[in-house]
Amino acid sequence: MHRRSLLLAAAATPLSAPLLSRRASAHAGSRVLRFVPQGDLANLDPIWGTSYQVRNAALLIWDTLYGVDSNLVPRRQMIESEEVSEDGLTWNFRLRPGLVFHDGQPVLARDAVASLRRWAARDVTGQRIVQNQEALVALDDRNFRWTLRRPFPKMLYALAKSNTPCTFVMPERIALTDPFKIIDQYVGSGPMRLVKEEWQPGARIVFERFDGYRPREEPASWMAGGKRMHFDRIEWLIMPDGSAAAGALQTGEVDWLETPVPDLVPVLERAAGISTGIANDLGVVSGIRLNHLQPPFDDVRVRRAILTAVQQDDYLSAIVGNDPAMRRSMNGFFTPGTPLYTEAGGEMLRAGGDLGKAKAMLAHSGYDGRKIAMLIAQDSFVAKVSGDVAVDMFRRLGLNVDPIALDFGTVQARRINKRTPPEQGGWHSFQVSHAGTDCINPAAYLGLRADGEKAWFGWPDSPGVERGIADWFASTSLEEEKAIAERINRAALEDVVFVPTGFFLAKQAWRSSVRGVVTAPIPVFWETSKAA
Repeated sequence: MHRRSLLLAAAATPLSAPLLSRRASAHAGSRVLRFVPQGDLANLDPIWGTSYQVRNAALLIWDTLYGVDSNLVPRRQMIESEEVSEDGLTWNFRLRPGLVFHDGQPVLARDAVASLRRWAARDVTGQRIVQNQEALVALDDRNFRWTLRRPFPKMLYALAKSNTPCTFVMPERIALTDPFKIIDQYVGSGPMRLVKEEWQPGARIVFERFDGYRPREEPASWMAGGKRMHFDRIEWLIMPDGSAAAGALQTGEVDWLETPVPDLVPVLERAAGISTGIANDLGVVSGIRLNHLQPPFDDVRVRRAILTAVQQDDYLSAIVGNDPAMRRSMNGFFTPGTPLYTEAGGEMLRAGGDLGKAKAMLAHSGYDGRKIAMLIAQDSFVAKVSGDVAVDMFRRLGLNVDPIALDFGTVQARRINKRTPPEQGGWHSFQVSHAGTDCINPAAYLGLRADGEKAWFGWPDSPGVERGIADWFASTSLEEEKAIAERINRAALEDVVFVPTGFFLAKQAWRSSVRGVVTAPIPVFWETSKAA
């Protein structure tokens, strides 16, 4: 029986209650939401790493200084007001009154300053601000100042963007933790608090409503506005088996699936009491990440051979099927349908999988037949099926690929190894998915950075891309941004920063008793409720 048939057969018989009861608590009712995230949490430090799951959980525990709304406009969140000098060099920020942490202590300017410093040490945009700063200081309990040597026109977008890490505000004592070490205290500033004693890695993570949280007065919109919680308790249940998760949704044992297996969405759409919808209109940019520090991918000729061999239709069909409304080929790096999308320099991708040409390019590179260690997360549907397609493509191209089946947490841990040989825990390649929201421009686009060993996993080095990104941050008009985006796209394809494998939309599914589920780049729990 084919994989698709097996999944559909499994979903046809809902999961039995005794199996799920080992994962879920006895709590029930309209004040409790049971949510199945896309994967487990390797840790709960939203600054240390770049996991979307950690970011999404952190948005419940910690509030941010600014948040981006559904129009991608930066809006104040913990900030009451800001003023910028006429020369653009001095930014004064004032916190909202009455903000408190989960331990009852007030949120002060020195907490915000320490949190910004830790954020800026790990965030690529924050690093750019720090390189340009004179000082970041608390003036009193509610006011702090950031002074710069040169204007930074994208300041508010940098502080509001939704990609990881975000400007989460922690108590100063926690924010002073080395940004390259994981925190072990979770005293938050957000609408929910972590119930640490109920956190069971690999099984569940539990949040309870924090009565001391003061939401903003305006309506909620994505990461901004009034985060009013209508649940006393939110339980994240880790269920890597997609058919089991779909069955649990059908029986009402869970309320909301962040990313149901695409093959099972038609089953859920036909099921009574289930609603589905697009998770994020800006979709997902998928790709193959290559380790530029490891032979043979330190040779741009090998990387270009892979770019030439890629047939994006193979990847998109494996992920979302053949529905044209759910997928799109992309001959560039920016999110399709957004202002900066361009196909400049995309000739190799437009050719659509020229395997003969790619083989000739690989032969010319002098590839020596060494094994290619490809990490494939088995508990992530997109990574798993994309990895299967990539393994087949690598082999047809003539690369001696060695697929290594791991869980997603282990992939996250292993991909930090730069120069370690694969046989000693290193790697050559893994599959990547970037939220389309993060790929609309360079500010939030972690995967596009190409400053060598300072870059994201894979550590690409492309001076052309980096010059373009610097120019984009200094630009002041959309016309300038578009011209710069074309230059960046050409350079990123020339140096093969990573290999784009297409753009797709994903669906979420929830019990019809859950009200207020919205389309967004994050699961939006505020203003969501459940009928009794």
